[in-house]
Amino acid sequence: MIEAIELGATLYIPAIKTNLAEIANGYKYPQCRSMIFCTEDSIHAKDIASALLNISQLLPQLELSQKLHFIRVRNPDILKTLLKFQGIERITGFVFPKLDISNVDDYFSLVVGKGFKNMPTLETKAVFEQAKMSALRDDLITKNYQQEILALRIGGNDLLQYLGLRRTKDKTVYETPLGQVIYQLINTFKPYGFELTAPVFEHLNNPSLLAQETLHDISCGLIGKTAIHPQQIIEIEQSYQVKEADLIVAQAILDDSAAAVFKMNDSMCEVATHRVWANSMIKRYQVYGKR
Repeated sequence: MIEAIELGATLYIPAIKTNLAEIANGYKYPQCRSMIFCTEDSIHAKDIASALLNISQLLPQLELSQKLHFIRVRNPDILKTLLKFQGIERITGFVFPKLDISNVDDYFSLVVGKGFKNMPTLETKAVFEQAKMSALRDDLITKNYQQEILALRIGGNDLLQYLGLRRTKDKTVYETPLGQVIYQLINTFKPYGFELTAPVFEHLNNPSLLAQETLHDISCGLIGKTAIHPQQIIEIEQSYQVKEADLIVAQAILDDSAAAVFKMNDSMCEVATHRVWANSMIKRYQVYGKR
């Protein structure tokens, strides 16, 4: 069963590229573990037909592997078209852009029960309103759409444009007004079992800031981050590696013989409240290793 923790750095690829199979099957960028082929904002409307043709040609060539493949649709009509393509069952799932309460049924009614693991993106003005996000969450749960979701994506650039902002090259996203919005989304969705992925880091010349932001993502419980360039993959996933000290503590907490409360590394460890954290450390270690 696929888990969101396996996403890692998700490479974002406009579907108008002609070498999709080479990328999808790992011949190019073999370090890439998950990818999104985009038919939305990364291409012009005039190029939609070419993008769909490329995807239709990709599907028969798509090798079954451990890599995760998603298609970012442009709207529900494009999703309907894609679902008719031969071989569409080979992909992992779809990314639904700009999801809110007004279009949730338009998307999910098309994929329920078909085995896809989807990633709706939270990137509309409604994201800034707590009540609307709570209503969306409740709707997803009530209609059993939650089981169709691998993770919710936070569309950082779309949200910043509503504020008339673009992140600067010397600050993480958490140092912008969007930081509080991200915390609000975490508090709204995470306690109810939804996983969330972190906003994209759009600059290529500041790997140290990317690492700083990714570590902040992790500290907030976000897992998975869109990469806009292959060089970001290793930079992001190195941050997902578990510190050896944390791994040792996690193993101690999960030990069947552990006391209910004990001291380790000058910190209190309480099995009842730290078990979820410990399990997440073990899963991260199994996927990304330690440092």
